Amino acid sequence: MSSKTLMYILKRILLAILTVWIVITVTFFVMRAVPGGPFLGEKAITQEAMDALEAKYGMDKPLIEQYTTYLTDIVTRLDFGPSLKNRGRDVSAIIFDGFKTSIPLGVSAAFLALVTGVVLGAVAALRRNKIIDKVIMVVTTAFVSMPSFIMGSLLLIVFTMTFPIFPANGTTTMGLVLPVITLALYPMAYITRLTRSSMLDVLGQDYIRTARAKGVAPGKIVFKHALKNSLIPVITYFGPMLAYIVTGSLVVEQIFAVPGIGRAFVSSITDRDYPMIMGTTIVLATLIVVMNLVSDILYKVVDPRINLE
Repeated sequence: MSSKTLMYILKRILLAILTVWIVITVTFFVMRAVPGGPFLGEKAITQEAMDALEAKYGMDKPLIEQYTTYLTDIVTRLDFGPSLKNRGRDVSAIIFDGFKTSIPLGVSAAFLALVTGVVLGAVAALRRNKIIDKVIMVVTTAFVSMPSFIMGSLLLIVFTMTFPIFPANGTTTMGLVLPVITLALYPMAYITRLTRSSMLDVLGQDYIRTARAKGVAPGKIVFKHALKNSLIPVITYFGPMLAYIVTGSLVVEQIFAVPGIGRAFVSSITDRDYPMIMGTTIVLATLIVVMNLVSDILYKVVDPRINLE
């Protein structure tokens, strides 16, 4: 690995740390600026009881002191603090339990979308303006246009009620099949369109025409030259998409009752559970930043001509 590449990676890591710090700071102060609080929903709570709860969780201290303490706990111990609503449980434990479901769900959906999207996009590009190309474009346009809650509800009705093949609850392995398909449909359609557009551009390049003129086998032209060089836009999209899907689609996890990180995040917002909101936001931001960095590095693997500067 060259010194330029190492310097680029180091700069990106420092930029990633700065980005995560900005996310932490903005989220922390914006949450505190919103009227209300996590204990206002308690039934018939007295002012003395509220003061005691705020003192217990350190919310009676000045805002800057709360921020400094929270940031120090994250940096030194990776401690997101206790949940204000799930009494007796730490935010880290709740996030870890949610990831036990969200990671297999998200990774399965992401790679299903990647493989299917690249294959369909390549087929559409190679059969441009043919019937199969038009069918693929119509179907993918429909998937891109259709919200996930509509697609999830449709799959739920068809495959759990009309044809009871899969369970409606996402707490079992079979129950995760429909959530995986629902999560994969939109990115699959988007990757299909990206691959088709990029591959059509590559197929029109001079070196492809030269390879054909030299009698290079069509399969070698497609897989070694055209497809490989058309994957750069897909890599750009795939990194952040993987991070987003792994953290869980909020709507999809609600529809299929999947006990993932997405449901925990929704509950934390409605309950005004500040530590839980902070923890899930930080994890999501970190994953997106890391996957963006990985995507940029993969550019060099796919196309050695790219200079990382």
